[in-house]
Amino acid sequence: MSSSRISGVEHPVAPWNDGTLGLLAHGYAWLPNRMRDSDDDTVRTRLLGRPTTALHGPDAVAFFYDEEHVVRAAALPDPVLDTLFGQGALRTPDDDGDAHRVRTALVDALEDGTGVAALGGHVSARWRRAMAGRRLERVVLFDEAAEVLALAVCDWVGVALSGRAAGVLARDCTAMVDGFAAPGPRYLRARRARHRQEDAQAALIAEVRHVPEAEAGHSALATVAWHRDAEGDLLDLRTAAAELLDVIRPAVAVAWFATFAAHALHRWPHHRELLHADADGQYAEAFAYEVRRFYPFAPFAGGLAAQDLTWHGHDIPKDSLVLLDLYGQNHDAALWEQPYRFDPHRFAHGRGPRAPLDGLAPQGGGDPARDRRGPGEDITLTALATFAAELARLDYSVPDQDLTIPLSRMPTLPRSGFELLLN
Repeated sequence: MSSSRISGVEHPVAPWNDGTLGLLAHGYAWLPNRMRDSDDDTVRTRLLGRPTTALHGPDAVAFFYDEEHVVRAAALPDPVLDTLFGQGALRTPDDDGDAHRVRTALVDALEDGTGVAALGGHVSARWRRAMAGRRLERVVLFDEAAEVLALAVCDWVGVALSGRAAGVLARDCTAMVDGFAAPGPRYLRARRARHRQEDAQAALIAEVRHVPEAEAGHSALATVAWHRDAEGDLLDLRTAAAELLDVIRPAVAVAWFATFAAHALHRWPHHRELLHADADGQYAEAFAYEVRRFYPFAPFAGGLAAQDLTWHGHDIPKDSLVLLDLYGQNHDAALWEQPYRFDPHRFAHGRGPRAPLDGLAPQGGGDPARDRRGPGEDITLTALATFAAELARLDYSVPDQDLTIPLSRMPTLPRSGFELLLN
């Protein structure tokens, strides 16, 4: 029997006191509810039988994202590798050197020229093309956004994509995210989608390698295709495909936030005018930050204790599971004034009233202040800010539909997917 220590007193945690079923039943509310019953922003439990410590509070983000405290890659269970990241991805501690090299090369390729700003241009162009000539048509925003993002990110990384292939890629990427931690059919769909896209990207990388390396160019696709490990060998096709998908999939996942952005504009329409008048993009960026804070995506981030740790008087054994309460952290009245009020102005001067590590907790992403986080944070912000601005310009109405956002489902969306009627 393990134990937790509160106020210097040892309290046993029974081995059957597992929170997995509670998490599946209550979704985003599970950990915040447990935190409310805690005396010190800490919850001790088990998930899938593993001893688990969940953290919350103004110093929890810095503690969690310190790699001397928590190792995130090593915490990924097989179901997550099978769906989100791929079993071949360079994500274990032993492969950290190769992982760092390939991601550094990827970031350099993506930042060549105008960098992530170019992605915003692709998103705008693809969105306007998708909306053109469709007057009086009713569309599901989530589906449209996913396909637009698939086309835009593939333009950005150098992958030529037809309309039909874009639809398949969009559905597969959203299936990977939708089912990565869900039991049953959603997980099976996610696993099939992962394998289908790894096969497709591996075939594409094999085609690139038929062209001499000197003629391959400097796209992210070419960078992954011709990347060599420490021994000078090309990555095997499955690993290279996983690395390329690790750029494409998170960009398509911005469809969740794009849908939430439309939901916010519908509930608080005055933001459309503010976005429409936003000449320098600063309000669009603040709006994107607030969408990510306000709406639910990942309930928490997880990792393994890198060594024996102590947190607020609690012992955290090495290799036990450590969680950061994202949803609760982003709605904590001690950190955010009126946390259940949607207010982009709280980000008008950057990343909130506090430094990033003391305030906004990214939705499962890396620490926004660290250089090794990769392009994911900038991809999300750029794509989402672009979508918000485009939605503010789009002439549409919102027909009657079920816009309820169920917090028991992870990841969640408005039940209707948010339907628009194009005017």
